[in-house]
Amino acid sequence: MTRNSKTISSRSRRLTVAAASLAIAGATGLAAVTATIEPVLAEAVRVEAPQVPSFADVVSSVSPAVVSVRVKASPERTADRGSAFGLPDEGFGNLPPNHPMRRFFREFRGFGDGKNQPRAERRGPAKPRPVSQGSGFFISADGYLVTNNHVVDRGSEFTIVTNDGTELDARLVGKDERTDLAVLKVDSDLEFTYVDFAEDAKIRVGDWVVAVGNPFGLGGTVTAGIISARGRDIGAGPYDDFIQIDAAVNRGNSGGPAFDLSGQVVGINTAIFSPSGGNVGIAFAIPSSTAKQVVEGLIKDGSVARGWLGVEIQPVTRDIAESLGLKFDKGAIVANAQDDSPATKAGIVSGDVITQVDGHDIASSRDLARIIAAYAPDTQVDITVWRDGKSQDINVKLGKLPGDQTQAAASPGASTPSTDTLGDLGLTVTTADDGKGLVVTGVDPDSDAADRGVMTGDVIVAVNSEMIASVEDVSKAIDAAAKAGRKSVLLQISRDSNNRFVALPIDRG
Repeated sequence: MTRNSKTISSRSRRLTVAAASLAIAGATGLAAVTATIEPVLAEAVRVEAPQVPSFADVVSSVSPAVVSVRVKASPERTADRGSAFGLPDEGFGNLPPNHPMRRFFREFRGFGDGKNQPRAERRGPAKPRPVSQGSGFFISADGYLVTNNHVVDRGSEFTIVTNDGTELDARLVGKDERTDLAVLKVDSDLEFTYVDFAEDAKIRVGDWVVAVGNPFGLGGTVTAGIISARGRDIGAGPYDDFIQIDAAVNRGNSGGPAFDLSGQVVGINTAIFSPSGGNVGIAFAIPSSTAKQVVEGLIKDGSVARGWLGVEIQPVTRDIAESLGLKFDKGAIVANAQDDSPATKAGIVSGDVITQVDGHDIASSRDLARIIAAYAPDTQVDITVWRDGKSQDINVKLGKLPGDQTQAAASPGASTPSTDTLGDLGLTVTTADDGKGLVVTGVDPDSDAADRGVMTGDVIVAVNSEMIASVEDVSKAIDAAAKAGRKSVLLQISRDSNNRFVALPIDRG
């Protein structure tokens, strides 16, 4: 081998070694690069938020006691057999035996099938049809449950569906239209989960409530909110004292309970304010104190026995209070004491302002109605009235509220042609036919009398509790009020056999 050959061979070996080294380095570099670009995964976002109270424990405890109420009613027949088209009940009048109208009435109008049997009778009795559905809740282990009167009012058959889907028949125990409450009973050997009523006197505006019910027939649904207000009067009845809540309450929630965080019933959902027909956050519930008292009466007697005083009352406005010398516009003024009523027998008269019952202040006329209704019939109560500028106590034995109260009669009588003007009051009047009071024949449209609703045909019966029969009697009453430093006089007005009071300002210097 020549020197040149050795040189080439040595160089060739060096190139081979260098290439091998480069390959190894390249492989190592590739591995290094691959390890460097491998993605690193970050942890999921997690926020340590403050813990808020959950309603889950309350809901899981009370839900088995809340049920859906399905109501059916038997349809009434709209026409009696044979009454249409002047056909007599016993046949088809003067129609010939083979007349085609006979077959029409037999087959299509239900008057008979040739065997003197109506088609409706051949079909059998009509099946009850669904008329309403709502919510309710058990109040005893043996199956008594509470719902709204308006849920069951038209029903003849009642079915309740429990939280687990079990369907059970129920019967109506009793209902009370005045408070819109009803009690059903499930006769079963089962032992039901039930809830109790809370002491609603301890409930405050702003407290949490949980509403459970059957909105839109969906079954057990839970919503939550707070108590928005108390003592709401929505014109639903004489004993309005609703709790207002902002929990979502919709159609089908009627009769369902609103719970506090202890799982006790603070109210029974009854009505909503909704321009659209759906929830807008204004719902009304019957307070538990009212419900408990009514439910006990329904279970015991099937009805509610309430105390009855027998007076027609109206609120005491600021003007009325001032005209009578009262310091506060509270209480209920007696527009009329009904004949043979407990009030009349005890000596309460029209114009009295009832300010207390057994020492409890009366805030308004509705407050008086609720307090009297809470007493049992034949209870003796002390009623404080404001009369002739001073207070006096009258003991009254309450009666039983009749189902159909008789209103006091007051016939205004026809007016006579001669009229007189009460310029201070903006009225034109004439003497009533029976000589008792003055008939209003004209009202100045710009007067305070017009603003306060005095109308032509009204009869002014008394002024400042003094019976009047002439314009002179009215003038004397106005002068007496002015001398006593009063700025208005109180007119007792009769309209459509009902009495009311109107305070009108006077200006006698």
